[in-house]
Amino acid sequence: MSAPIVLVLMSSSFLLFGYLGVPVPFSLMAGVFIGALLSDVSLAAIIQKIFDGVDSEALLAIPFFLLVGELMSSANVVVRIANLSVSLVGHIRGGLSQVVVVFSMFFSEMSGSTTADVAVMSRALGGPMKREGYEPAFIAAIIASASTIAALVPPSITAVVYGAVGNVSIAGLFMAGVVPGLMIGFGLMIYCYFFGPSGLRKPRAPLRQVAFAAGDAALPMMIPVILLGGILTGWFTPTEAGVVAVAYIIIVVIPALNRGHLKRIPYDFCLAGLIFSLPLITIGAANAFGWMLAYLRGAIYIADWITAIAGNDPHLIMLLMVLLFTVVGDFIEPVPTIIIFMPLVNALTQAGDINGVHMGVVLIATLAFGLITPPYGLVLLMASKFVGISFAKALRAALPIYVVFLVTICFTIYFPKVVLWLPKQVIPESVGCFKAPGGPGYICPN
Repeated sequence: MSAPIVLVLMSSSFLLFGYLGVPVPFSLMAGVFIGALLSDVSLAAIIQKIFDGVDSEALLAIPFFLLVGELMSSANVVVRIANLSVSLVGHIRGGLSQVVVVFSMFFSEMSGSTTADVAVMSRALGGPMKREGYEPAFIAAIIASASTIAALVPPSITAVVYGAVGNVSIAGLFMAGVVPGLMIGFGLMIYCYFFGPSGLRKPRAPLRQVAFAAGDAALPMMIPVILLGGILTGWFTPTEAGVVAVAYIIIVVIPALNRGHLKRIPYDFCLAGLIFSLPLITIGAANAFGWMLAYLRGAIYIADWITAIAGNDPHLIMLLMVLLFTVVGDFIEPVPTIIIFMPLVNALTQAGDINGVHMGVVLIATLAFGLITPPYGLVLLMASKFVGISFAKALRAALPIYVVFLVTICFTIYFPKVVLWLPKQVIPESVGCFKAPGGPGYICPN
């Protein structure tokens, strides 16, 4: 049977089983096994590719970042971060909606997980927003939208997976994600100020109160410093930074701020391991699916189609990739999407002579956007469940917010010098710069 027909049957099987409610990893494996049975690929090779997908040292960073978020939320340490956010922006029009965004910008730098962010914010701020009269649909929409910041800013789990699978500098992706992450954050704050409900505006906190809230949150706020400082100085790999952050929380933060939680730490470890097992099986299945896609030359077919339209124009190539990833991201979570389509991404990155970190940040921002778009919209679905509102109502409230994400993605595509400025200053090698042979400094590609 010809490769294009096998590819169509593989993809159709995956989509069919997905629509029937079969979990994503098993839907992927159904497509892979059908493709293997209709080609000359052995089932033993497929099993090997499943294990190859999870056999990556860089992926070990994920459970530790998840554990950081779980320890912080279950020990109620996040309340101090929420209080700091209230003292900083609670007096601005939009009140608690502004607090949600600022809180997410703080907490995203600790957990790296969009799902952890949406769960923590729904618990910490969903109830107070309801009591202040915010519509549940708006609450779900703003919490889900703000939680996507975690996909971009360090220590983003999505960036870890992209870097590990695509052989792109994870530290470079961390640094390059700061600008689009801040753009989404400030864009959401501007939206809440001009177009969101006014909420209950609190009096401006005096400087003494802000200083007190900052001191109260000082210990947990050291976690991003540990994570980023260790990675950027070269003291830690991302995995080691996660281990050090977990040790810091257990040895310093919890004993100082919530000593009674020490007896529940084993439970937090078990829960973080359980949460990690869910994407891990998906990673293995997606790696096998992506390998079959490459083996059957599916990536080449799609790459040829895109280059036939865009030629070697890097901007047009990235716009078409954004369109593809927006459609795919509506149905599949970011992690399996990255793994499945990485051969295609690598081919088009070379075809357009695009910096690997730049392409990575554009696609990660696109996949973050897919987390709040129908029909799947994982974090919007989670937020609507936590808040107690239908997905359709939350979706209608989120539609105007899409403008923030579209503007951010377009800016990221057309202004690479701004996006890559920070990694060039901090870790020049991560974006292809090399030391000048005749003197100090670095020489960087255009």
